[in-house]
Amino acid sequence: MSAFQSPLVRYGIALPSAVIAVAVGFLVFDGTARLVAFGIAALDLLVLPQIMKKAA
Repeated sequence: MSAFQSPLVRYGIALPSAVIAVAVGFLVFDGTARLVAFGIAALDLLVLPQIMKKAA
């Protein structure tokens, strides 16, 4: 059984990178750039686990 078959592992891998993107967006950017950084974080949190699920 692959570790990527567990949803906890898949989302656990995606979560830190999303948190970093939100932190950078909040601390570094403002305005539209901040919203883009938040969007990238949301996409990362939603899409990365699906990609890993197909990789398993």
